[in-house]
Amino acid sequence: MAILQQLFFLITLGVAGYILRKRILRIRDNIQLGKKNDIVDHKSERLNNVLMIALGQRKMFKRIIPATLHFFIYVGFLVINLEVLEFIIDGLAGTHRIFAPYLGGFYNVLMNIFEFLAIGVLFACISFLTRRNILNVQRFHSAEMTKWPRLDGNLILMIEIVLMFAILFMNASDQLLQTRDDHFVSTGVLFFSSFLTPLLQNLETPTLIFIERFAWWFHIIGILGFSIYVTYSKHLHIFIAFPNTYYAKLESKGTINNMPVVTREVKSMLGLGTADATTTPSEPGRFGAKDIQDLNWNNLMAADACTECGRVS
Repeated sequence: MAILQQLFFLITLGVAGYILRKRILRIRDNIQLGKKNDIVDHKSERLNNVLMIALGQRKMFKRIIPATLHFFIYVGFLVINLEVLEFIIDGLAGTHRIFAPYLGGFYNVLMNIFEFLAIGVLFACISFLTRRNILNVQRFHSAEMTKWPRLDGNLILMIEIVLMFAILFMNASDQLLQTRDDHFVSTGVLFFSSFLTPLLQNLETPTLIFIERFAWWFHIIGILGFSIYVTYSKHLHIFIAFPNTYYAKLESKGTINNMPVVTREVKSMLGLGTADATTTPSEPGRFGAKDIQDLNWNNLMAADACTECGRVS
């Protein structure tokens, strides 16, 4: 049975990895349709922007309440998913909580931190669902937030809620099984999931094992499915925000770069220079963008980083 579970996990991981790789390559190829635009200047300033804006969420805190809630989801997404590493190793090796014996008491601390963040994510997601669908927040009822953007936002929040409950029920059933079966490694008391144990304590051991395994599989498949879904969603900005912030313009807003062909013609008319045959383009230049190839690759990447929810660039 254990070998079959490992085989199924390997197949699941392989299929998800194959689909995710195809989606990532598709997004990369779409971005590379844009014109080349080498950006190699001011590396320290660009790295600082990544740390402060993409990682530190500085711009979000212009609205303190949604920013705080968003920060809970953001940190929860980053930290809780560290546990996925243990899920993957356990799935491939057929083990159970492989890090627990090596980390000792620190494992209990980590799991309680994960659960605290899971509760924070739950609270934030429920609050955001309320703001989006019950409270009359004007920017959530604008034209660009109807139909798919609204449905997409609601789906992401509901998926996150279900995944957090899966973690808590998995841990709750696991704590009860630790007292009944030596196969289940001791984790110590997990504060938040312990509130769910009274709901499960009268269940028979096979039922508890089913709940724990179902929640475990549901969470890992949910994470893999979420990773693929994100590549179709406005929440792709979770990942694209980092390179987008690094390659963002550092000039003041409204700065316009002169077109070389126009600059040459103006200088020629003013007698400041001549447009010789070697610099005159074979085709006349044009203003603006007529097609996707007229945009720079970083313009196209910025489109993938847009959240369609009132982001201030």
